[in-house]
Formats: sequence, structure tokens, C-alpha cells
Amino acid sequence: MQHTTVKNGNAIQPACATRPRALSCGTLITLLFALLQAGGAGAAPTALVADRVIDGRSDRLSQATVVVVDGGRIIAVGGRSDIPPGAEVVELGDATLMPGMINVHEHPLMFASDYQNAHLANSSAYKALMALAGLQKLLLAGWTGVRVMGDADIYYANQDLRRVIDSGVFVGPRMTGAGHYMSITGGGGDINYLSPEQAVHADGLVVDGPEAIRKAVRTEIKYGADWIKLLVTGAFESVGDDPRNVAFSPEELRAAVDEANRHGVPVAAHAHAAAGIRQAVLEGVRSIEHGTYVDDDTLHEMARRGTFMVPTVYLGDYYAEGDLLRAQAKNDDYIKHGRAAFLATILRAHKYGVKLAIGLDLGAGIADPALYANEFAVFVEAGIPPMAAIQAGTRVAAELLRWDDRLGTLERGKLADVIAVPGNPLADISALQRVSLVMIGGKLIKRPGASATPAGILTAPVNP
Repeated sequence: MQHTTVKNGNAIQPACATRPRALSCGTLITLLFALLQAGGAGAAPTALVADRVIDGRSDRLSQATVVVVDGGRIIAVGGRSDIPPGAEVVELGDATLMPGMINVHEHPLMFASDYQNAHLANSSAYKALMALAGLQKLLLAGWTGVRVMGDADIYYANQDLRRVIDSGVFVGPRMTGAGHYMSITGGGGDINYLSPEQAVHADGLVVDGPEAIRKAVRTEIKYGADWIKLLVTGAFESVGDDPRNVAFSPEELRAAVDEANRHGVPVAAHAHAAAGIRQAVLEGVRSIEHGTYVDDDTLHEMARRGTFMVPTVYLGDYYAEGDLLRAQAKNDDYIKHGRAAFLATILRAHKYGVKLAIGLDLGAGIADPALYANEFAVFVEAGIPPMAAIQAGTRVAAELLRWDDRLGTLERGKLADVIAVPGNPLADISALQRVSLVMIGGKLIKRPGASATPAGILTAPVNP
């Protein structure tokens, strides 16, 4: 059995003695590498070998040590005997292979902490370019999937980003999500700190009344949104609203969910206040974003209905007692008086059987992408077992996005979105901050020893 072995990022290249005379050795190797990276026809299988495998489904480490990929999909999860002849073998040693991480609450166009001002000072095109760079950094940090939860944009830049990534123009994580977050007048998506003489576009999509909401849902879907995002309550990071208050009326919320359901589009509800969370759950939203003040009766109802919860705890930690937010006082008050209670709520939700998923809510260009893995650490801090925390950002996240038929676990037939981290993340959850290998759709985007930050925009390889 013959393999091409890659160790520490350096391939042992095949000899050039049999090359066609018209091609130099360097040209031939360049063409072979382009084919491998593009996953084109005739590309050799790739075998990833590590000391440990987390498959995303089992509650224990897998007995496997090898993941074999061909044609963009996983063809085997097993041992060295499963490596096919001619495969490129990537030896990772003391590392753990696992499914790519999925961030189910992201705002790629928010590249500055004071997002309610930044969106006014920069064009949709500028924000899209900044977002592309931020998304690629997230990909290199191991986040192979992203759900956009609305964004501070007048137009639909995120939907266009998804198009150019899906069509192979640029390399980036898989994307889905909402075009905008919908807000009532004076709500968390409105701008509430300017005088009435100023005519400005709010960072959210401001809609009032059932009929206006129905039209807004239809418009979002028309321009490519495959989620609807509702600010059902106030927020912590916006000015002039209260996260303990319910925003949309029952009639407005019902109209939004009904219209989205008629088009087969799921609804995500930003909700902190207990009454708003319960109202959204009973109307049939697919996920509750945040859920800070949820009560136990509603948690039981969420478990019964299969409603997902995305706590986004690390967001508050990142901004704790800083001077970055226009609404800094609200965030600091939560850290001092609400965070501990919320962690206890998250643990109860886990014990009740609520499906918890990992989301950051941070903005793809704001923080060091390695810090995004701190959301897993917060789950562990709350008392959730490390394996369950990892599954919240892989298998459960994929289920929330309805991607679980092809992503979220390392299984034969699934798309090959695979990452590797040093050591054992079950023993040290911070290992998720140090991703050493990233593969998406069978393409090796990052190998051991590579920088976590791209020098520039990553374009898809051109076929020779």
C-alpha cells in the first residue's frame, strides 16, 4: 500500500521521473496541488490521522483514529487499515479530530463594537468586504458554519456573501441566516439616541403592526433570507430600550411566525424577558436567542416542543466593565447581578432536555477569532459536561440549522467539514482556541503550523 504522507504541513512529493516531457517538475507538482486543493476529479483521497476522534454523536471518544475523505465527503471513520492506496496521509499525532464548529448566532457586518454608529458611517459594500475578511478568519479558527442573525445593513450584503462563497468565488464558512433583525419603533433595532429632526436608517428593520410585519417577512425572503429574526424583547447592547420589556404584541408576533411558516422559513426570536420568551415559544419559533430571564415552566415547554436555545453568554463577558459599548451600563449591570443566575438557568435547561446550541453574537471582525471558542468554556463553567458542550457547537447546531443530514458529525457519507485541535479538549476545553487543521468540503484550508490569520482575502483555487 502506497501513501503520500504529510507531516507538519510538508508533503513528500512523488518523483518526477515519469512526468510528461512537455511539463517541468515544478509545473506538474503545481497542477497536482491545485487539483488536490480544488477537490477536482481524480484527486487522491485524504486520510487524517490523530490520537483521538470526537465524532459529535457519541458521549465518549471514538475508538477511531482515522478520518478518510474523498470527493468532499467522509468515506470512512476507523483505523489505519481503512486508508486506501494512494491516499494523502496527514499525521497529526497528539491531537483530536472533530466536526467543524458551527456558530449559530453571528453578525458578520458588525466590525466595530459601537455598531449602531458604525453602520451609519460605512457603506454596505465596505461592510461586506470587512465581513468577508472576518468570516475567513473564523474559518481558519475552525468555524466551518455560520448562521447570520440579521445585521446592521440597509441592504442584503450577507446574502450576497453567501452567494459568492457557495459559488466558489471566495473561500469561507457555510452560511445561512436572516437579512435583518426586525424591531418595533423604539426597540432594540431602532436608533433611540438621536433627535427627531434626524432622518437616519436604523440598524434593524423597523416594522409596526401585523400587516407591515407580513410584508417585511416576504421582502426578507424575496432577497434571499432563509431565516426570520425578531427582536421580541429589548436588548442589552442597544440604547433606549429595556431587555426586560416585551416589544412585539401577540398579534404582531403571530403574524410574523405565520407568514414565515407559510414560506417554510424558520423564525429565531431574540428574547430576554420571561414573558416574551414564553410568547415566542408558544407561537412556534425554532430558536430562542439569549433567553436570559426564562422561567422553568417555559424551559419545560421548550424541551417538550424541541425549541432550541442559544445563550450567547461570552458576549457579555467580552464587554464586561469596558468602555466599548454605547449601552455599557446595561451590560455591566448584567455581569454583576445576572450572569451567575443565567449560568444556573443554562444548566437547568440542559438537565430538562432543552437543545442548547453555541452562538457568539460578537461580530466577525471585532474580536480575535480564537476567543470565539470561549463560549464552549462558558458552557463547561455552567456545569455542562465538555462533550455536551462540544456537541452544542457541532451536532446540535447542525440540527438547529437543518444541516444534520449532511453536517455536524464525523460519519460516513457526511460532508467533510473537519477540524483538529491539540491534545484532548475534553480534558482542556481551551484546546478549541488552538485549531491546527481545518477542512471544509474535503478541501484542506489550514494545515499544522499555518498562521491563524490570512494575509488577505482567500480566493478559491483556479482549475488548471
